[in-house]
Amino acid sequence: MNVLELSVEGAWLLESPVFTDERGLFREWFKLPDFLGRNREFAAHQANISLSRRNTVRGLHYSLAAEGQAKVVTCATGELVDVLVDVRVGSPSYGAVEVVALAGESGRSVYVPAGVAHGFCVTSESAVLVYLLSSVFNGPLELEINPFDEELAVAWPLAGEAIVSAKDAGAPSLAARAAAGELPHY
Repeated sequence: MNVLELSVEGAWLLESPVFTDERGLFREWFKLPDFLGRNREFAAHQANISLSRRNTVRGLHYSLAAEGQAKVVTCATGELVDVLVDVRVGSPSYGAVEVVALAGESGRSVYVPAGVAHGFCVTSESAVLVYLLSSVFNGPLELEINPFDEELAVAWPLAGEAIVSAKDAGAPSLAARAAAGELPHY
């Protein structure tokens, strides 16, 4: 596995080989020894899967859980853009937006450190995102930032009208979350 640093402090792009033949493909999208070799700690406590159709925007989500909630995400089928926003107060990359293209056949995954908001947009007919979480879902501590926050100006690659949950569409801006003291600390 090749591990490359991204612009958001502590975030990594993970690249693994993809083996294809007439049957399809095989890839190891997460391999703990390779990951730990880069001095990154990660223990999976929950695994999630999300099937979404074209123009679906999910996020931007983050957790205020005391133990933090890091993620390792990959696209199992289809194509999407994965978006990370550093919302950690005091981080050297606070407010930075990182956009990474993921596809089922690409061999690419992303490590999202605790406290970084995460979202994605499906660019193919449909896509499946799978992710490992370092802590279990804790409803009251899971927050969101509006994915269309004008100050963040995420360039969502939409090919039509966005499909967004009411919760995400009505989420506060990053500035509003900061003013309310609802952001994690670096």
